[in-house]
Amino acid sequence: MTAAGNPIRQRLGGLLDRRLFLVRRSEPLPARLGHRRIFVLPTATGVAFGLTLLTMLLASMNYVLSLGYALTFLLVGVGLVSLHQTFRNLIHLELLSAQLEPAHCGQPAMLRLRFRNPSDHPRIGLRLRRAGGGEARFTLDPCGDTSVVVAVPTSRRGWLESGRLVLETRYPLGLVRGWSILTPEARCVVYPAAEDPPRAFATTIAAGQSEHAGKLGEDDFAGLREYHPGDALRRVAWKLSARWDDQLYTKQFDGGNSEQLEFDWFRLPPELDTEARLSRLASWVLQADAAGLGYALRLPDQVIDVGVGPGHRQRCLRALALYGLADERG
Repeated sequence: MTAAGNPIRQRLGGLLDRRLFLVRRSEPLPARLGHRRIFVLPTATGVAFGLTLLTMLLASMNYVLSLGYALTFLLVGVGLVSLHQTFRNLIHLELLSAQLEPAHCGQPAMLRLRFRNPSDHPRIGLRLRRAGGGEARFTLDPCGDTSVVVAVPTSRRGWLESGRLVLETRYPLGLVRGWSILTPEARCVVYPAAEDPPRAFATTIAAGQSEHAGKLGEDDFAGLREYHPGDALRRVAWKLSARWDDQLYTKQFDGGNSEQLEFDWFRLPPELDTEARLSRLASWVLQADAAGLGYALRLPDQVIDVGVGPGHRQRCLRALALYGLADERG
C-alpha cells in the first residue's frame, strides 16, 4: 500500500508545485514576488486566536454584552490587519542573484543570495530556509538590498544545485505565516572529502622527466614528511599545517635530482576503493597547493599537466569531483 501510494503522492505533489505554487526546477534571475507567488495561512497561534474570538462572540451573544461585541470585533480587526501586514512584508521583494560556492563533501556549501526591497517601508522578520537544512534570518531596509548566506549540506561529490528555498515571515504578531517558494538557478561542484588524517606525499618523477635532468641547489624541494622534534622551524610548512590543527609537516630538500610532483591514480595502494583514492588525491592536491608547489595529476580518464596556483588547484579538484560522473559534466 505504501509503495503504491508513493508515486501517487509524488505526482500530486508535482501537480501542486506546478499549478498552485508555480514552482519550476530553476528560475532565471532576477525574480520578483508577485501576488500569485505569496501564500498565507494561520499559524497554531492564529488558530488559537480565532477560536478565542469565536468563544468571545458566542459569550457576548448569550449574555448580550455590548462591550464583549466591541472587544471581539476590535480583535477581529487586529487579526485582519495582521494578515495584511504579513502579505505586505513579502510582496514585490526581488531576488537579484544567487551563487553557490564549491565545497568538499561533508562540508556545507555556502549559497549567497542578494535580495532587494523596492518599496519605501522596511521588511522585518524575514526567514529563508532550504529543505534539508540551512536557514538565515534577515531584515531589509526601505529601498535597500542585502546579502544572505545559507549553508547547503553536502553528502556526495559531483554537481550540487541550490534546490528549493522557502522565504517566509510571521510578522507582525505571529498569527499568520506568509511564504513563497524560490528555485534560483545556481549550482556548484562538490569536491571529494580530503583524507583525514592526511597522508604526507613524496615526490615522483613526472612523465617525460629524466632522473638527471639537471643539478639543483641544496634548497630544492623534495617532499613532505611529518614534523619531528628538533626540525628547523623555517622548514615547517606552516600554510599546510594550518589546515590541520593537530599535525605539523616539514619540507624536505635535496640537490641531487630534478623531480616534479605527480599524483598518480595507479601508484596508490590497490586496497583503496574509488572514493578513498579520490580523497587521498584531493588531500595531496590541497597539501601541494598550500606549500606553493607545482604538481601534476594522473587519473584513468585524463591527465592534468604540472601547474601551480588557485586555478590549477580548482581544475584538479574539479576533475576529482566529476570522476566517473561523465553524464553529469557540464
